[in-house]
Amino acid sequence: MREPALGRHLIVEVFEADSHLLNDVQGLEQLLLDAARAANATVVKSVFHRFSPYGVSGVVVIAESHLTIHTWPEYGYAAIDIFTCGPKMDLDAAVEVIRQGLGGRLLQIEINRGQGVRRLRGDRADCKYAVGATTS
Repeated sequence: MREPALGRHLIVEVFEADSHLLNDVQGLEQLLLDAARAANATVVKSVFHRFSPYGVSGVVVIAESHLTIHTWPEYGYAAIDIFTCGPKMDLDAAVEVIRQGLGGRLLQIEINRGQGVRRLRGDRADCKYAVGATTS
C-alpha cells in the first residue's frame, strides 16, 4: 500500500500553443478558474499580470492550494503548476480544460509531495486529510 502524501503537485509544460492565447491575461485567468472548478477546487482568489511586451503570470489560490501559469508567447510555451492537498480534486479534469483551452502539446509530471512525513503536532487546519489517506 502506498504511503499517503500531503499533496499532489502536477507540473504541466505546454508547447506550440497559440501565442495570442498565451498573451491574453483575461482569457488565461478564466481558463485557470475554469480548470480549478472542473477539478472540484474551491477558488479563493486569482491574481494575473500581463508583462510588456508580452507574457502573463498568474495564480489561482484555492482552498486546497493553487494553480499557476507563466507564459512565453514568443515561444508558444506555458509553464503550469497545479498543487493540491485535497484528496477529492480531479487533476485530470483540470488538465483537460487547459488542453482544450490552449491546444498545443502537453507534457505532465506528477509528484507526490510530503510522502512519508510524520505529523509533529496537532491537526492541520488547511488540509484535513492527506492525499491517499483513508478516513474512518
